Amino acid sequence: GSPRATAPGQQLRALFYALPPGESSFRTVEEVPDYVEKSIPFFVAFIGLEFAVSWVQKRKLPGRINDGISSLSLGILSRLPDVLFRSVDLISYIYVWNNYRLFELPWDSPWTWYLTLLGVDFVYYFFHRISHEVNILWAAHQVHHSSEDYNLFTALRQSLLQKYTSWIFNLPMALFIPPSVFAVHLQFNLLYQFWIHTEVITNLGPLEWILNTPSHHRVHHGRNPYCIDKNYGGTLIIWDRIFGTFEAEDAKVVYGLTHPVNSFDPIMLQLHPLAHIWKTFWATPGFSNKLSVLFKGPGWGPGKPRLGLPEEIPVITGKEVPFNPRVPAFLNCYAVVHFAVIVDLYTELLGTVTMLSQGTILLRICFIILSLTSFGLLMENRSKAGILEIIRCFAFVGVYKLGYLRSQFSSLGYAYEV
Repeated sequence: GSPRATAPGQQLRALFYALPPGESSFRTVEEVPDYVEKSIPFFVAFIGLEFAVSWVQKRKLPGRINDGISSLSLGILSRLPDVLFRSVDLISYIYVWNNYRLFELPWDSPWTWYLTLLGVDFVYYFFHRISHEVNILWAAHQVHHSSEDYNLFTALRQSLLQKYTSWIFNLPMALFIPPSVFAVHLQFNLLYQFWIHTEVITNLGPLEWILNTPSHHRVHHGRNPYCIDKNYGGTLIIWDRIFGTFEAEDAKVVYGLTHPVNSFDPIMLQLHPLAHIWKTFWATPGFSNKLSVLFKGPGWGPGKPRLGLPEEIPVITGKEVPFNPRVPAFLNCYAVVHFAVIVDLYTELLGTVTMLSQGTILLRICFIILSLTSFGLLMENRSKAGILEIIRCFAFVGVYKLGYLRSQFSSLGYAYEV
């Protein structure tokens, strides 16, 4: 059967993990709605709302154009592999379920639903913590922490590589939890974490004891020494309280990495840490030390404890200035307009992917990546960015004329070419 349609009200509640078992239990994986893709209009609406509330509260916007475009570019980049093949999470899970399951919990029982909520969230806590404590996994996860702003755009800043390691951790649940139930909670757990990336919600009272909230997650994104390696929870904060990784919000949080990458180029942001590990790996003497470079913490060095020395974390002075190259206002406008075009082309690709040849899909993906890279370099005011952008525009006109790119809005075709 085709995925079941969800009403806008249901879709909105899905964002807050507020769809009860009766409304979100399905017999087969095929029936499970794509809650994440259907949430895109709500993401846009909430981002608009956050801008309005922030302006009323503080008379300032919650973010910057360059950082926002960078976050959205990384979000699009992270979803592009899913255009080509089904998510590795589900493929591996269904394989284990079909071949190795020990017993079968009923798909339509509320008990199964709540057990899966706890299971998916516990696995998320565990994997998220390991992603901070194992250098090679941190190289993928750090992308999400690379923004020096903290707003709903940051929630969409995702790693391209992380999903290729996280799937392993979910497999024990495939021994008894039906894939359709798992597929729902995998999405809900991700969606819940969208709205907690904001500064406009301060404190949620008693809910702070049980749920992961904006206050708890701000700490997780901080580079202040008291924030490092804290509050790993996805939906629930109870795991952090149980395992000793909880920290309440205290001094003003400064966001980003302890050693900022200082770039808006999405490819650079995804791959820079891997290059750093590669160099460190070859420069470190001794085989066991080389292995430690990969599998101990990002702060580790020969003679240091597994997670490095806390006193080596850079001190926060309060005078930290985010990476923010000056660019003329017209360039910001240019980037926003062209980025909107790419979002249109990307959404059209998602909607028609089943009808396209592999060659056309690959061509579109390459063009989207080229565009996002070009915008990143423009925002950094790089000297070669203009040349790359001219090449990109000519490529666009050529590919569009030949019919390999399509807009969702046929009326805009001529405007795009102009």
